[in-house]
Amino acid sequence: MPETSAAESADQYATLPSGMTICYRDHGHKDDPAMVLIAGLGEDLTFWTDSFVDSLVARGFRVVAIDNRDVGQSTFVAAPPPGTWRQIAARPRGDAYALADMAQDAVGVLDHLGIARVHLVGRSMGGMIAQTIAATEPERTLSLTSVYSTTGARKVGQPALSTIRLLAAPPAKNRTAAVCAHLRLTRHVAGVGHPIDDAAEAAIAARGWDRSAGDPAAGTARQIQAIQRSGDRTAQLSGITAPTLVIHGDRDLLVHPSGGAATVRAIRSARHVVIPGMGHHLPESLVGPVTTHISQHANRVGGGGNHVRIP
Repeated sequence: MPETSAAESADQYATLPSGMTICYRDHGHKDDPAMVLIAGLGEDLTFWTDSFVDSLVARGFRVVAIDNRDVGQSTFVAAPPPGTWRQIAARPRGDAYALADMAQDAVGVLDHLGIARVHLVGRSMGGMIAQTIAATEPERTLSLTSVYSTTGARKVGQPALSTIRLLAAPPAKNRTAAVCAHLRLTRHVAGVGHPIDDAAEAAIAARGWDRSAGDPAAGTARQIQAIQRSGDRTAQLSGITAPTLVIHGDRDLLVHPSGGAATVRAIRSARHVVIPGMGHHLPESLVGPVTTHISQHANRVGGGGNHVRIP
């Protein structure tokens, strides 16, 4: 039996040399191979559902899920968010952080926990962060799984116009509005083959709002700015040597499937899994198939050396 199920795990905190405090939850047996889950834009760690986390723990992994900076219980940056015109023009403020800074936040949590090597799993923006860790910290990376993510190149992975219109709506000002906005967007991007459970999604969105230590709209705007500041990372991805799995749906209206294909082309070791009917969402119906792909990929590599303590 695992030491802790996802539902039983409590928020824990790592204060990093950078001054950031990053919230995380640590699931499963401490001596199992470590896997870190990095969520997407505006998503806190609870967007990795209990069933998703428990499935990976049951498959023999120690699973660490983190709140990125500017979401959940992690540090909300003091710098003002970019204005609307800056986001539209993709012109980040001079004080913007980058995906590389968010990658170092995740590495800092691994240092805090004394985990030397890890299986990286990231979705959407989290996939970009996981890619960055794999590129810059090869000695820490056992394997990489990038789920419905992209390279940052402008000609691939772009959202549909219908999605852009939804994303352009004014930000939610309260819990009820945040739940409604989440349901509206998730219904749109979830894909035709895997409809959402409205009640479950409403609970996820409400929990995310309640856990926020800062202004969610400002935090999301700064995360968008980090993606824009980081630009096209294709050249950086070409240096990744870790075994890589790229998972994408063929009905993704938020990150076009061309983003996954471009990631595969950039990373020579990458394997590509395209899931029919899947959009930009991991509903309950996909927990089994996706965690099977992730665990099989990680098990091909093994967990060698990930228990070495960091001084």
